[in-house]
Amino acid sequence: MGDATVNTTEKSTEKQKEQKSPKKSWFKGLKAEFSKIIWPDKETLVKESTAVIVISLVLGVVIALLDMVIRAGIDVII
Repeated sequence: MGDATVNTTEKSTEKQKEQKSPKKSWFKGLKAEFSKIIWPDKETLVKESTAVIVISLVLGVVIALLDMVIRAGIDVII
């Protein structure tokens, strides 16, 4: 009976180790992936940010104009 208790305890300890090791390897993998990131230089960052802002503004204006046209069309129909 003593052997069965030891085996059960050893198995539960092994399961706990197996459950903890994937977390460590996941964090190691995450750290490795973050080290592969190439951050843009200041010039590239400014250019891309400007492009995003300009495109967002243009699309906002286009959507607003379409909204006004559709609203006017619905008002005419009603």
